Amino acid sequence: MNRRHFVQSLGVAAAASQLPFRSAAAAASVVKPKRLTAGDTIALVSPASATFNSLDLQIARESLEALGFKVRQGEHMMERHGYLAGADKDRAEDINKAFADRSVAGIHAIRGGWGSARLLPYLDFDAIKRNPKVLIGYSDITALLMAIHAKTGLITFHGPIGLGRWDAWSLDYYRRVLMAGEAVTYANKQGVSGDRNSLVQVEFRTLTHSPGRARGRLLGGNLSVLTGILGSPYLPDWDDAILFCEDVGEDLYRVDRMFTQLKLAGVLSKIKGFIFGSCSECGPGEGYASLTLEEIIRDHIKPLGVPAWQGAMIGHAQPQWTLPVGAQVDVDASAGTIKLIEPAVS
Repeated sequence: MNRRHFVQSLGVAAAASQLPFRSAAAAASVVKPKRLTAGDTIALVSPASATFNSLDLQIARESLEALGFKVRQGEHMMERHGYLAGADKDRAEDINKAFADRSVAGIHAIRGGWGSARLLPYLDFDAIKRNPKVLIGYSDITALLMAIHAKTGLITFHGPIGLGRWDAWSLDYYRRVLMAGEAVTYANKQGVSGDRNSLVQVEFRTLTHSPGRARGRLLGGNLSVLTGILGSPYLPDWDDAILFCEDVGEDLYRVDRMFTQLKLAGVLSKIKGFIFGSCSECGPGEGYASLTLEEIIRDHIKPLGVPAWQGAMIGHAQPQWTLPVGAQVDVDASAGTIKLIEPAVS
């Protein structure tokens, strides 16, 4: 069962759409976590869906150990409450303990799915702010990344999960951003595939909707997770933001509805730039006709007059960037690039 069906069955998206939009106050200052180094201890936690097979946990541990890290798993990693990885308070406790533990340098989510938003009332944001460290994940983990940045100013990271893709290209960005502390320029993977019919690059192309350059604070993540917590106090102020988003397994009419929700909530009118990654397994759904993803983005984003493009290396089932949520960036919609103004770690 994918995250959309979780949310749909629980009625979360519907309930959230009825709430008035209240943005959390912007953090007084951005807080950078300390960079990761080989030999550091990484806490592996499970904030969302359950990990049913111990082999999956072994794979996640070994992947992080292959990077040179020591791995300490959360106490409740293999617990289960229905489709969730244990009770909400227990999953939150693993995160709170990992932040409070001075011997832990970073925190990795093992997987997404559904459930991170349920933890937000139980997180100790004061303790998190006193002990800033790298937190990384994507998809459903978007709720944690955005909430923690909103409440503490801590830069969080939209990137590989423990059970995610650890290909050489994705790993290169992970190391450069989190370990080397580079102010990288993100650009799509380049090159023509080995297919004899590919005379030009086919995969990982970008499509510019509105050319131009802009500077702002990089905010975003999974589109359905973002819209699911609109109206809560767990989102930062969107003034002068560069919004990035992606999704998976959503019918396109639902994608249209989510962009409409962002528009009606006043989010889109505040942003200075827009980046869309991929929308894996996003089809037209049932019916006689459908807008394409390109048309949906054009309808909602192009009238804003801000630099905008789609096709960035952000999303499911593909190599992906490690993006710092809350960092200042320069974006170039014509080139399809994002440049960090300064390193995202200290």
